Amino acid sequence: MNKYLKKFTLTIPIALLTITALNLSCSTADKRTQIRQDRIMKSQNYDGKKFVNPIPVKVMQQGSFFGTAWKWIAGDEKRQPQQPIGPFKLDPDQFNSMDSSGLRVTWINHSTVIIEIDGKRFITDPVWSKRASPVSFAGPKRFFEPPIKVEDLPPLDGVIISHDHYDHLDENTIKKIAKTGVHFYMPLGVGKHFDEWDVNEKHIHEFDWWETVKIDDAHILVATPACHFSGRGLFNRNQTLWSSWVILGKKHKVYFGGDSGYFPGFKQIGEKYGPFDITMLEIGAYHPNWGSIHLGPENAVKAHIDLKGKVMLPIHWGTFTLAFHGWTDPVEQLLVEAKSKQIKLMLPGPGQSVYNLNVTLNSEWWKQQEITKANKLIEAAD
Repeated sequence: MNKYLKKFTLTIPIALLTITALNLSCSTADKRTQIRQDRIMKSQNYDGKKFVNPIPVKVMQQGSFFGTAWKWIAGDEKRQPQQPIGPFKLDPDQFNSMDSSGLRVTWINHSTVIIEIDGKRFITDPVWSKRASPVSFAGPKRFFEPPIKVEDLPPLDGVIISHDHYDHLDENTIKKIAKTGVHFYMPLGVGKHFDEWDVNEKHIHEFDWWETVKIDDAHILVATPACHFSGRGLFNRNQTLWSSWVILGKKHKVYFGGDSGYFPGFKQIGEKYGPFDITMLEIGAYHPNWGSIHLGPENAVKAHIDLKGKVMLPIHWGTFTLAFHGWTDPVEQLLVEAKSKQIKLMLPGPGQSVYNLNVTLNSEWWKQQEITKANKLIEAAD
């Protein structure tokens, strides 16, 4: 047989197999997309065009986009540390053992928390990238490096996602963690991003509000309502759902708030699933103009009380510049508000684990710059 004819003859079946595989792949992806869309359309939280909040809210209470942009440019708040802070270090070896009936939480940064509850280990909204942004050269830049490399994370029993904003859903981090074969739990619609990032479809689990998933005989995750919004671009707002999460173990209960404004749902969640051993509530990125979609320190304390929380771990602060306030304002205001309401706080430094929830912890890590500067002045004077 002519060698060219032989080569052509062998190429045909290979090409046909390739085309068939591609068609099957596209068919499977289309089927997943259709199943997801069918679930979205049936959701009571979807109005036919977009997801809606439990109560009517406005993302911006007043003013215009351009007015807000000008304030962002012209503002004189100290929105980020004036000097480098850190490094903070978390020893991965501490995760070699885990109490089968204990509760340990480790704040990494922003809304990223490692939760070890009654023998299972979860992580929330993991973000390791330098910027909370769709591009690497612009957008909010982190104040300090994460205290542990994402590659050094301990084995996880699940990754919990609250919504798809860039400071909560980080593509590069998700791709790295996905290589471990861990399962991801997220609000309805968010799975489309994971499909685009080639995450194993068997590891993608999407939930509407009040839906639950049983991890094992002792652990249950519940997707609970929140007042916020979603979208990773200018033209896809509220096409995916946002949520808070209840994490139930054999002995302990944890609430992870994600992002939310204050609403009656906190009391409903507290009555249904509380009291919680610890609540994780956002205190940063607050401003009256978006008070219905972010808590801020005062409403975080109010929500904590509604949830029947025993101790509160503030999240969503101290990592990125996302609002018109000084970078330490959220925690300073929280300390005042918590004291007036007699709320127990946990304020660990980045990478610092909390074991004993019966004792108030205040690391004052954000004052590191002041302490370092004072020590240098003392050394210079000597």
